[in-house]
Amino acid sequence: MQVNIEWAGNVHFKAENSAGHQVPMDGPEEAGGENLGSRPMELILMGLGGCTAYDVVDILQKSRQPLVNLSVSINAQRAEAIPAVFEKITIHFTVVGAGVDPGRVQRAIDLTAEKYCSASIMLEKGGVEITHTFEIVAEG
Repeated sequence: MQVNIEWAGNVHFKAENSAGHQVPMDGPEEAGGENLGSRPMELILMGLGGCTAYDVVDILQKSRQPLVNLSVSINAQRAEAIPAVFEKITIHFTVVGAGVDPGRVQRAIDLTAEKYCSASIMLEKGGVEITHTFEIVAEG
């Protein structure tokens, strides 16, 4: 896996993966940022969310749950001092589908947290406290 980062002026950067997909990044306004992209630490949370959502959807589909949609909301607390690392992260899953088994959802979340999501496991090994919550919304 490889990505390249190109400086685009001021505190703006463009990341590109080996397939040519680009992601703009920008710093905070107080450091000269111009709101031209996500901040790098936000991208870490986005990657975490994508990683864990992928696993949960895959596990629920394999267990034949009537999944219609899944969304993930992540809130993080950072240290006050530099480096302002993540200290606590809460990942909340909203699972949509009539008749989805809460036990299967919990099992899917446990598996992503403990076995499959590399991003989550890496962050926890680095000392980040990660908690998971979920709700099931019956399809309306």
